[in-house]
Amino acid sequence: MAYLQITLSVNADDRAAAAGVYQRFRKPFLDTVAGAESKELLVREQDVQVLHGFATSADAQAYLSTELFTRDVVTALRPYLNAAPDVRIYETA
Repeated sequence: MAYLQITLSVNADDRAAAAGVYQRFRKPFLDTVAGAESKELLVREQDVQVLHGFATSADAQAYLSTELFTRDVVTALRPYLNAAPDVRIYETA
């Protein structure tokens, strides 16, 4: 199992809109992305994180190049971001 963690710097006033982007693309992510197993939204005081679960780290890396991510998700989130997202991939032991 692998996790793709994307941390987003989003103003408090824009967090609901950013959460809406998560909701809009959660099902297409789970239904169409190779190796996708889960997707969770973590809203914290300082930022918003999206934690994606994948079968392998290669699946997680490949997702970052899909049209769903590059064209749809990134474009929808862009108006709410204060900085470039922090993107990390982790593997479970």
